[in-house]
Amino acid sequence: MSLRSEPSPAGQRPRLSVLTLLAPLLIAACERENRRFSENPPTATPTTSAVLVSELQPGPAVLAPKVDAPYDDNAWAVSEGKSLYNAMNCSGCHFLGGGGIGPALMDDEWIYGSEPQQIFSSIADGRPNGMPAWKYKLSTQQTWEIVSYVRSLSGLIPKGARGGRDDHMTRKPPEASTPPVKPKVSSAPPEELL
Repeated sequence: MSLRSEPSPAGQRPRLSVLTLLAPLLIAACERENRRFSENPPTATPTTSAVLVSELQPGPAVLAPKVDAPYDDNAWAVSEGKSLYNAMNCSGCHFLGGGGIGPALMDDEWIYGSEPQQIFSSIADGRPNGMPAWKYKLSTQQTWEIVSYVRSLSGLIPKGARGGRDDHMTRKPPEASTPPVKPKVSSAPPEELL
């Protein structure tokens, strides 16, 4: 004879019905990020329309259409932009966004504007005094990914899409990146173990 009482199947039925009702609600409440791996994003190059840098323009007033960055809310695209930023050696001039030879990308002073179409134009067509044109090396999608990463450096995109801190900026390397090393014996073992 057992001292513990077994739960009755009737007592388990209310729990199961509650779980059955809550499961679809929990699944519906989970919203995943929409990852658009391959698409044709809008172009913002000056070859199609002028991108205004300031209100001073020669001739009649030109109204440039505002173009939203298609990847500002996509963490995967921002991380791809970060990879491209490093692969294209943008950090060689902009120093991880802090500025150096090129202007800083982490402050509130933007020479050619901080709007997505202005950054796109700077990357695609270049700027005088050093910024090369990348429109023949990068696709439109890759350029927009870099635009979103550059905007993330100064906090211009939603927090959920911004990347975390790089592993090389931490105090020690993460365990998964630590190379295997055979420990050295620093002292002789006790004699009782010999």
